[in-house]
Amino acid sequence: MSRNPLIPKMMFLTKGAGFHKDRLNSFEDALRNAGIEKVNLVTVSSILPPACKIISRPHGLTLLHPGEVIHCVMSRLDSNEPNRMLSAAIGVAVPTDREVAYGYISEEHSHGYTAHHTGERAEDLAAQMLGTTLGIEVDPDKAWDERKQAFLASGRIIQTRNIAQSCRVPKDGRWATVLAAAVFIM
Repeated sequence: MSRNPLIPKMMFLTKGAGFHKDRLNSFEDALRNAGIEKVNLVTVSSILPPACKIISRPHGLTLLHPGEVIHCVMSRLDSNEPNRMLSAAIGVAVPTDREVAYGYISEEHSHGYTAHHTGERAEDLAAQMLGTTLGIEVDPDKAWDERKQAFLASGRIIQTRNIAQSCRVPKDGRWATVLAAAVFIM
């Protein structure tokens, strides 16, 4: 049986921030900072395919070709409100049987929070989505650290992680954009 060419074989995480007097150029600068400015991005939803290997950002960037159509899960936020704190994050939850079971990728973005906070929130969301599909019941009112331990202790989720970017909007009226992305390689 041949593998479906639209199922990603690899994925890497990246992040970036950009600043410019124009909103679109601010986004382009964030893409450049993340290393993914040279490809055409198609955003998709939240599934980490079975057997999809998570690779490093440097390795992943070497596999991209200018003009290539690339699928990704992206979190993005922009503003030109001076001093506004922006953050964007991607969370990933990987099941124990990663060769046959799928995982989850979540995106989170927020105003007023640090990268650390938004990253943990995205990681928590991915773990909750995977946990509910696996029948793992965890009290949503408990702190993320407690829930994370419960998810990992279940033996059905082996790994959670996140990548996040934050910045403050400059006082000079320029636009700021933050983004985080899970980039798929077919």
